[in-house]
Amino acid sequence: MTLRVERARDSASEGLGRWGLLAGLAAAFVISFAFSDLLTRDSNGMPSLWPMNAILAASMLHLSGVQRRIMVLIALATNAVVHHLAGDPWLVIVIYASCDMAESLGAAALTRRLRGPRASIRSVRQALVLVACMLPITLMAAAVGAALTAPMVGADVATFFAGWASANGMGMIITLPAALIILDRTPDAAFRRPLPIRLALYGLVAAITAFSFLKTRTPMPFLIFPAAMLAAFQLGPRGAAWSAMIVIAITAPMTIGGEAVARIAPRWAEVDRIRMVQAFVTTIFFTCLAAALSLSKEARLKSLMARRSAAARAARARAQAAGRARTDFLATMSHEIRTPLNSVLGFANLLAETEDGLSPAGRRKLELIAQAGGSLATIVDDILDFSRLEAGRVELRPEAVDPAALLADAASIIALDAQTKGLSLGVEADLPDGLDYALDPARLRQVLLNLLNNAVKFTAGGSVRATVSLEAPYPGGPERLRFTVTDTGIGIAPEVQSRLFQRFSQADGSISRAFGGAGLGLAISKTLVTRMGGEIGVDSALGQGATFWFTVPAEPVCAADADAAPQEAVARVLLVDDHPMNRELGAAMLILAGCAVETAEDGDEAVRIAADGGFDVILMDIHMPRMDGLAAARAIKALDGPAALAPIIALSADVMPQQIERCRQAGMVDHVAKPIQRDVLIATLNRWIGAETAAA
Repeated sequence: MTLRVERARDSASEGLGRWGLLAGLAAAFVISFAFSDLLTRDSNGMPSLWPMNAILAASMLHLSGVQRRIMVLIALATNAVVHHLAGDPWLVIVIYASCDMAESLGAAALTRRLRGPRASIRSVRQALVLVACMLPITLMAAAVGAALTAPMVGADVATFFAGWASANGMGMIITLPAALIILDRTPDAAFRRPLPIRLALYGLVAAITAFSFLKTRTPMPFLIFPAAMLAAFQLGPRGAAWSAMIVIAITAPMTIGGEAVARIAPRWAEVDRIRMVQAFVTTIFFTCLAAALSLSKEARLKSLMARRSAAARAARARAQAAGRARTDFLATMSHEIRTPLNSVLGFANLLAETEDGLSPAGRRKLELIAQAGGSLATIVDDILDFSRLEAGRVELRPEAVDPAALLADAASIIALDAQTKGLSLGVEADLPDGLDYALDPARLRQVLLNLLNNAVKFTAGGSVRATVSLEAPYPGGPERLRFTVTDTGIGIAPEVQSRLFQRFSQADGSISRAFGGAGLGLAISKTLVTRMGGEIGVDSALGQGATFWFTVPAEPVCAADADAAPQEAVARVLLVDDHPMNRELGAAMLILAGCAVETAEDGDEAVRIAADGGFDVILMDIHMPRMDGLAAARAIKALDGPAALAPIIALSADVMPQQIERCRQAGMVDHVAKPIQRDVLIATLNRWIGAETAAA
């Protein structure tokens, strides 16, 4: 009900506004008609000032249907009455009225076609185009009217036509653009001023106009320009239009009364003085209008830029929120998947290593469990890796690396899988002896393992061969290492090779169903190789195997002394995890490596046990009840004495970069991801056993 009342009130208010507009336009039409027709006629009886046709044309554009018809009736009645008072014959009155109505309605129709139903002017070019299009209509009406009327009043047709065309043309040039600007209801916030300021500015224009033309000895009309320009700068195009109307409204009567231009050009005929006034006002109007429209355009551009900037900020905020949501989702899903996988893979490996009495069938089942769990872990790792790569959160950490040893190490990891399928696995290196190169071993190994795993996966019989060699440098470029992985598998059709390095893409759906995988490994490999400054590609044909290759810049470095082979960790370890299976699995792995293990089921218990001291390393889970791993790490680091010096290593399924960074900020020195790989865990322990650190 309230909404309907408000709508009815708004409709009533708008209706009153339109009737008020009709009243104002009708008054302007009648007053200007009477003044022009009764006071500005030349010797042939032709008025020298005629803005009414432009007023009527603007009325046709801004009034409703009923109001337009009323305005036409008012115009016809005014024509008849005023022309009759001026002494014109009724036939001449009919010709005048017909020509004026035709010109006004034609100008309105053409303006509507050029500028739309609610015509507005946004640039000087639009105003000039509008005026130029009006002139043919004005000239045509003047020609027809002069041809019909001049013989009746005994005037020369050419002279009569010139007077008619001059009066109507000057009136249309000034009044139509000004009326369209004044009647334009589009709000312009840049020029919104309080009513007292607007009245003061228009009063200033009127006062200076009157002063400039009333000076007895030396009229100074040039003073009007600064006042009109000030109004245009403060009030915009509407200020320029109203200033022009104020100037013509003051100077025209003064000129008729013998003031103003009569003092400047006393020998001129009155009609010429009025034309001079119109030319003067036209100059003021278009000069001020140009400045106002330029300011208006600049204000609109600033507003548009502000809106677009706000929209861009909002879009960026939405994108960042979506990115955070995706990151949170990936982090949560990774944690929830890795936690049970840790038990599945860990116990399967422990069972295979410690139970000698397993039957061949039982051992085969354990291998299948481990393979399935490993495949699932690989998919999770691929998704997380690709997410990090897309977000630009993967940094390369070059160090001195022997490419041949790295390739052999990667091949040894998949050797068991190749042997299980009966494949021959070969590794060759053609490199200078004793020379290392600046490479990121972790990322390079990741690429090699992706290619080697694919080669084994898609090869049913035959061989897999991996090579590394130095490639001739490009002109002026560095040497490059070229790695190749060649298999005798199913091969790849040329038409699908371009899709291989796209995310979630494989050669076809049947391959995905037959061999599994998320289709991210090659996309990750391409991104990593590109980050290293190299290239990656494939050479293959269907049924003829495939050769995947990639190159990376080869910058030789001095090799550091080789570290001794890692030994099994021997240390006293505090293992903190809220999950009983994870504690049992971790303890079993550590005991198998020769460590003395004590466990805690949450952070609160871990702090109490750690306070007693004597631990070489603390392995800390993150998500735990009562006190989580981050809070526990901070509490342990805040202990007094040697207990605070034990290195704390995160042992968690939280593997996102920001999660690992939070661990370091809490005082942890390293991170081991779940599912736990025994060799990674032992290598990490070896790195920190004996290290004394009070902070990360």
